[in-house]
Amino acid sequence: MPLQSRGALLLAILACSAPLCCEAQPRHIDGRHAAGARWAIDLPDAWNGTLLLYGRGYGSGPPDQAPETAPRGVKDWLLSQGYALAASSYTGAGWALEEAPNDQLEVLDAFTREVGKPRRAIAWGNSMGGLVSVALAERHPQRFAGALPMCGSVSGSVGMLNTALDGAFAFRTLLAPESDLRLVGVDDDRLNGDRAKRVLDAAWPKPEGRARVLLSAALAQLPTWTDAASAEPAPADFDALAEQIHKAFLMGVFVPRTDQERRAQGLYSWNTGVDYGRQLARSGLLPLVRDAYARAGLDMTKDLATLAAAPRIAAQPQAIAYMRANYVPSGKLSIPLLTLQTVGDGVTVPGTHGGYERIVREAGRSNRLGQLWLNAAGHCTFTPAEVATALRALEDRIETGHWHLAPESLGRLAPNAPGDRRFTTYTPPELLRACGSKPGSCPGEPRP
Repeated sequence: MPLQSRGALLLAILACSAPLCCEAQPRHIDGRHAAGARWAIDLPDAWNGTLLLYGRGYGSGPPDQAPETAPRGVKDWLLSQGYALAASSYTGAGWALEEAPNDQLEVLDAFTREVGKPRRAIAWGNSMGGLVSVALAERHPQRFAGALPMCGSVSGSVGMLNTALDGAFAFRTLLAPESDLRLVGVDDDRLNGDRAKRVLDAAWPKPEGRARVLLSAALAQLPTWTDAASAEPAPADFDALAEQIHKAFLMGVFVPRTDQERRAQGLYSWNTGVDYGRQLARSGLLPLVRDAYARAGLDMTKDLATLAAAPRIAAQPQAIAYMRANYVPSGKLSIPLLTLQTVGDGVTVPGTHGGYERIVREAGRSNRLGQLWLNAAGHCTFTPAEVATALRALEDRIETGHWHLAPESLGRLAPNAPGDRRFTTYTPPELLRACGSKPGSCPGEPRP
C-alpha cells in the first residue's frame, strides 16, 4: 500500500476511535453476561450523552431472549432525540428482583466499556421493571441521575402481594370455601387461575355472587375503571363500575405466586390480625359494595363475620425476609424519582403508588418523589408522548432541582412525540396493607 494511502487509513482509524463519531446510523450492540443472559445497546447517530437503562416487566422472556431496550412505540422517537438505550435479560426467571438490579448494572458497565461513560444515566422500566428501577435508585444513586418507574409495583413486593391476598381470601371464603382454589402454596399459577375463573364465571351472573366478588375486589383495592377500550364510568353508575372491576378481577387478585414462593422457600403473605370490616370501610368502595349487597338481599355484616371467623394464613419470617430484600423500598431517595401511572390500572393498582408515597414521606424524602397520573385505564397503556413527557419532566427536575408536574404545564415538554397526553391531577388512595422495609414494621407480621 502506498505511504499516502497508509496515512489516510491511519487517520481514518484514529478519527473513529472516539465513541460514536463515525456512526451515520443508529447502531446495535449485543452481549452476554457471564451467567448467560443477553444484553443489548442501541445507539443513536448523534448521542446526547444520556443513557436510558430499561428494566422489563415480569415474565417477559427467558435469559437467552434478546431484550427490548425500550417499550415498543417509543424506541424510535428516543433514538431520534439522541438518547442511548440499553437493557438486560435477567439471569433468573419470574420474580427476578434478586438478579435484575445486578444484571442492569452489568449492562451499565458494558456500555462504559463499549461506548463511553454517559453524562447521565436514568433507570426506567415497566411493571416489575419499575420496581427494579426503584431498587437501582435507592441502592446505587451514585450510578444514576434519576429513575422513571412506569406502571410499577413501586410500594414493594410484600404490601402489594398482601393486598392481593386479602381479595383472594375473601373470594374463596365467601364463594368457594370447599374448592381446590389455592391462595398460597400454589401448585401452578396458570392452573390456579383457571380454578379462580370457574368460580368467578359461576358467581358473577348471580346478584349474591356479584356482591361477594365486589367485596373481595374492594379489599384488593381494584379501581373502578380498568378497561383501556372503555370510557370512564360515571361515579354513580354502579353497574358500569362493577363491570370494570369484573374485567380486571382475576389479573388483579390472583397474582403469580409459584415462583415467588419457590424463591422465598415458604409463605411470604399473611392476613393474621386483619380486620376486614375496617379494610372495607377504608377501601373507598363501600357504597358500591353496599348497593350490591342490598340488591342481592344479602347481609354484609354476616359475610364480614364469616371472614373474621375463617382460619387465617400465617407467613414464615424467612420468606418475608427474602421478599423484603427483593424488594421493599426504604424510601431513602438520594436522586429524583418520577412515577407514571394510569388511574385505572387493575394490575399495579393506584394504591400501590399511595403506598410508595407514604414510604418516601416517612423517610423524609418527599421532595425527591414526583408522581404523574393519566386519566386512562389499563396496565402500562401509555402513548409515546406520555412516556416522552414523563422523561422530559424527570430531566427538568434533575437540571433545575424542582418538580414542574402540573398537567397544564406538561404540554411544552416533548412537543414532537406522537400520541395523546392524558395527564390529570389525582391523589392515590393509601395502600391498605402498606408494609415497610424494616423487619417487624408491618401489621400482623410474624417475628423471627
